Amino acid sequence: MNTALLVAAGSTGADPDLSRFGSDPFWLVLIKGVAVFAFLMIMTLFGIVFERKVVARMQVRLGPNRHGPKGWGQSLLDGIKLMLKEDIIPALADKPVFLLAPLVSVIPALIAFAVIPFGPEVSIFGHHTVLQLADLPVGVLYLLSAASIGVYGLILSGWSSGSTYPLLGSLRSAAQIISYEIAMGLAFVAVFMYSGTLSTSGIVEHQRHMWYIALFPSFVIYMISMVGETNRTPFDLPEAEGELVGGFLTEYSSIKFAFFYLAEYVNLVTVSAVMTTLFLGGWQPPPIPGLSSLNHGWVPLIWFMIKLLLVMFFFVWLRGTLPRLRYDQFMSFGWKILIPFGLVWVLFIAALRTIRQSDTSDARPWLIGLAVILGLFVVAEFLFGGRRSADEDDDDADGQGPPSLENIPWPPPPGQDRENGDIDRGAARNPAVIPAGPRQREEF
Repeated sequence: MNTALLVAAGSTGADPDLSRFGSDPFWLVLIKGVAVFAFLMIMTLFGIVFERKVVARMQVRLGPNRHGPKGWGQSLLDGIKLMLKEDIIPALADKPVFLLAPLVSVIPALIAFAVIPFGPEVSIFGHHTVLQLADLPVGVLYLLSAASIGVYGLILSGWSSGSTYPLLGSLRSAAQIISYEIAMGLAFVAVFMYSGTLSTSGIVEHQRHMWYIALFPSFVIYMISMVGETNRTPFDLPEAEGELVGGFLTEYSSIKFAFFYLAEYVNLVTVSAVMTTLFLGGWQPPPIPGLSSLNHGWVPLIWFMIKLLLVMFFFVWLRGTLPRLRYDQFMSFGWKILIPFGLVWVLFIAALRTIRQSDTSDARPWLIGLAVILGLFVVAEFLFGGRRSADEDDDDADGQGPPSLENIPWPPPPGQDRENGDIDRGAARNPAVIPAGPRQREEF
């Protein structure tokens, strides 16, 4: 499958040497696994306080400033508080599924980080190893698979709660993640074409001289998709407090709520690391003269952390500045704009790679054909993309403005005849009463 995909993309299909992985002793693999897990936990604690402080500075107000030095212990105290809260399970909940759903949400977020490269080969206790837990010839597909499994936790949490609002929130989350995973996959295709591999370490190595942020449309598509994938503001519609109270989290409390909280911030770190790996050169230093020598030993780990924090700051920046969209606007943008644009961009990149690898010397016919196709697409989008339906036009033509209270068919007051407006004085003095009780209600 990997070879067929790379051939279809017009790449060489030359995967990097993955023999470096799988030869580490068990104790070293265990150390790297524990280090990755500890890194994610620390970044979660850091991300919570970092977000609160940055948003507070943007909105000119105080942030966390009580617990720990300058408030940096706030997230740790939040976790302790959640664990000490009362753990409530709704009476109508499906208990086994209700308890399993938080774990299904957090585990895929943790295992996705296994194929993220932190740096090149280093020496740990005299043993040479790569700063990466594992790598696969289809590492990016592994990332997409892990991300798609996480949606099951949200669906199960809403379904098992036995309540309407969590169910609606889980359905929103499923539709949202499935929709924006398509756009995310299209953003990755251009990276596969230029790197010739699906291995994350191989993609980083191919960005030695040019970061794939140069594939700017793919970068923008992934940047939007990763916000929708993680249910973050302004795309936090599954948790919208205004209409869904709290969405799929409504019935959760204590440590189970903390697991969902953990999954959100681990996902934030993971998608930021994926952007750093696929588009920002990973652990490679910036392509600036004089910095090319700083890509050996433990120094590249610093480059990786700087890029990761910058991407996380972008997430926080969005939360502090943009309002939440309506759900129909969000889904319409994904299916009618983002996915079609991603398809056209993939076709353009594929044609461009074909032209460069072909033996033809005159590329003008190819470029003219591409320009015509893109022009037709743009014209069709302007002509038909924003066209309103005939029903909406008829509704606007019939209505003379917003509805007024005079046009609403209010029920007549008690004792008034609906036909001629006569008032029955006895009925007015003794209005209809609907008694409350376990038996069937009757109006008398």
